[in-house]
Amino acid sequence: MKKILIVDDEVNIGLLLSKFLTRNSFSVETTTSGSSAMEYLSKHRFDLVLCDYRLEDTDGKEMLIKIKENYPSTGVIIITGYSDIKLAVELIKLGAYDYITKPLYPDEILNTINKAIETQIALNQNNSQAGITENKKDKAAKQIQAETGEFVVGTSSASRELMKQIMLVAPTSYSVILTGESGTGKESVAKTIHLNSPRKDKPFIAMDCGSLTKELAGSEFFGHEKGSFTGALYTKIGHFEMANGGTLFLDEVGNLSYDIQAALLRTVQERKIKRIGSTKEIDLDVRIIVATNENLGESIQKGRFREDLYHRFNEFSIHLPPISERGRDIMVFATTFLALANQELNRNVQGFSAEVEECFLTYNWPGNVRELKNVVRRATLSTETEEIQLKALPLEISTYAKAAAIENAVGNSIIRTTPLSKPKNLKEAALEAEYETILNVLREVNFNKTKAAKILNIDRKTLYNKMKAIDAENE
Repeated sequence: MKKILIVDDEVNIGLLLSKFLTRNSFSVETTTSGSSAMEYLSKHRFDLVLCDYRLEDTDGKEMLIKIKENYPSTGVIIITGYSDIKLAVELIKLGAYDYITKPLYPDEILNTINKAIETQIALNQNNSQAGITENKKDKAAKQIQAETGEFVVGTSSASRELMKQIMLVAPTSYSVILTGESGTGKESVAKTIHLNSPRKDKPFIAMDCGSLTKELAGSEFFGHEKGSFTGALYTKIGHFEMANGGTLFLDEVGNLSYDIQAALLRTVQERKIKRIGSTKEIDLDVRIIVATNENLGESIQKGRFREDLYHRFNEFSIHLPPISERGRDIMVFATTFLALANQELNRNVQGFSAEVEECFLTYNWPGNVRELKNVVRRATLSTETEEIQLKALPLEISTYAKAAAIENAVGNSIIRTTPLSKPKNLKEAALEAEYETILNVLREVNFNKTKAAKILNIDRKTLYNKMKAIDAENE
């Protein structure tokens, strides 16, 4: 459980924040002064400090400097009721993760806290490896990534080539395009590039372009001044300005509107921005890494993506292979995720049964690394034995593996032309035919049960029950 210290001389705000964060599975302590906060920090380890800028005995800037000098592994977010952009930028340069103005919005503060803790963990692991020699870099990267759960270094040829590309481009200031299927870990690769670059001590800011509306995109990218449009109740720092000196990661960049792409092109070319409603230009020194699971070449041909912007971004490109093409790396990932799940859930599951390992290596993992991580976490939670057993896996994974085994047994045919055993009666023959039909449809739709039920003209619950019957029949 992550520990947070709240420092705010307004008792009610500290109490409300404490209750909200406790409900969201954080361990929280509150105090009302800088001196008592430093005393807390001297006796306990905290992952993050939420500090009000104006305190009775000090201010947020002084607190930030003290915390970073004495407890560099602790992240800091400054909260204030006064919007001062110059001060905000100064605090971020001094090491604050973010500068948030009141009023506080629950979803926004929770998202900021999670990202701050995640970023601080990555920075701590990176700093702990400072001074390693060149021939130890791969080993150090593997240790960093295993412990943070970010990017796991495999041993397959595809993984070695991926790591080679990362380490080649990381020390440069090149913009990078990351391509690959959804769930292959593009943000993790972007963080790894950042943490192995000269910008590693500067901000890494991630932005999901897929969730942006055309109306909000300009404000999110470039920020805005208070009163610049209806609803602009306070001055907002945009993602470019937040990432100044560091790295800006733009996920699903292919979803941006054409107008925003034009504004981005000007920013990338001129290395300057203006907040909406402001006439003042701000100089930028930002490395840009973008990610997409689309074919941007096709998007350019269809007029959905600007070719000139694509070439600005494409100073270097890395393709992330799907996990199904990385062989036994699947078990490297699974073992890492098991260790993380044990730590998170306070469990001591030792490994995977032979049947589970066979399932993992057989299944096609349409959700890639993200799906594997969730499966391992869920299985760890439900496992009471030393090893994760087959029954702890989702039905679609175990059924898929058995279907693949059947195909291998009859010569890898897509549709089995001869039954494995001769039916003894009409009922068994009917069950055999139903069995074949369900498995073939499930394979066609990549084991999407909703689509399969629709094709089979049955409801999802009926399909699930029939899958369970198939599963039991093959035990």
